[in-house]
Amino acid sequence: MKTSKFFALLLCSTLSIPFTALAQKGGGKGKGGRVPFSVLEERAIAEGFTGVTTDGEPIAGLFPIRSTKVSTEPVKQAAVNFLRSLTEEQRKESTFPADDSEWRKWANQHSYERQGVSFDKMNEKQRGLALALLESALSAHGQKTSRDIMRLNETIAELKNDWQGYGEGKYHLTVMGEPSEKEPWGWQLDGHHLVINYFVLGDQVVMTPLFVGSEPVWADSGKYEGTIVMQKEQADGLAFMQSLTEPQQAEARIQNEKGPVNALAEAFKDNLIVAYSGIKADKLDAAQKKGLLDLIGVYVGYRKEGHAEIRMEEVAAHIDETYFAWIGEIDDDAVFYYRIQSPVIYIEFDHQRPIGLERTGIPSRNHIHAVVRTPNGNDYGKSILQQHYQNHEH
Repeated sequence: MKTSKFFALLLCSTLSIPFTALAQKGGGKGKGGRVPFSVLEERAIAEGFTGVTTDGEPIAGLFPIRSTKVSTEPVKQAAVNFLRSLTEEQRKESTFPADDSEWRKWANQHSYERQGVSFDKMNEKQRGLALALLESALSAHGQKTSRDIMRLNETIAELKNDWQGYGEGKYHLTVMGEPSEKEPWGWQLDGHHLVINYFVLGDQVVMTPLFVGSEPVWADSGKYEGTIVMQKEQADGLAFMQSLTEPQQAEARIQNEKGPVNALAEAFKDNLIVAYSGIKADKLDAAQKKGLLDLIGVYVGYRKEGHAEIRMEEVAAHIDETYFAWIGEIDDDAVFYYRIQSPVIYIEFDHQRPIGLERTGIPSRNHIHAVVRTPNGNDYGKSILQQHYQNHEH
């Protein structure tokens, strides 16, 4: 059981409810009124899995088992190669059943106690095979962003002189199930500001929940000076909001003032209920709809191109049911939050207050969080996994 204590403020709501208010809602408070990770984890697992919904009731029939005609063989072989490189003890620490609750045990915070072998505990060959697994599953954009987030975690170690809690090697890999052509399996990368859940069934892929972010967002000194992340997600989101007419912007904006934290769907929020808000895409013209799809494509495009194309087909089929919501200003230097929500995808981008480097309480472009989920029950591939188990004895 993971037992690390929560060191930072949790994400609460678009109204930025203080963490202390959250802690007072339940027992099990740790030092200083902070809820231990173990308590948050136990509560989340105990309530079972529903998925992100608008009203607590998942919409059925959105995610059938089907052939995509896009091979997952490279990912399978990369996972097999990685597992073969591990020692017996490392394999025991890093492998779980395909339907294990380990999928749901992830968090962004650096102090979270994780399972699986970490990059800084791997030898050179193992690290190479771990990176090859990422390369087999992620696009060039996904690979670069992931590696740069890891590098910026080294930057914060340099700035804080803390290599115990931070560093580019503090990322853990676990494999759920046995890599297979027909049976369900997958892998998870879990670390500070980077969490990738990658579920596979046949040639179907579900790559959510996905968490990306950083503090700092750029390195102006140190080993990785010049590294910068999340600029396209930031710029394209702002450009889309600016492309709307003034009445459309007014409808999209759900709150004027940007709070310190506005993101909702991060760790231990698998059953989050969020009603649709903002502007519905059926009110957009053709060019604006394309702009919204292009923005979604930035996030979907973290995965390999073929699998990204399949996912974007699902997204495009529901474009008129998609909502875009905004918090904050829209000038070129603004800090802001935006949310994209449809029956088949949920995306949040959030400029957040400093936590690791300073504590001003003021959201900044130097601390970014983004999360992607598959709502209505298919995070971690759970909807198609359930269908698979209903159709096959195990």
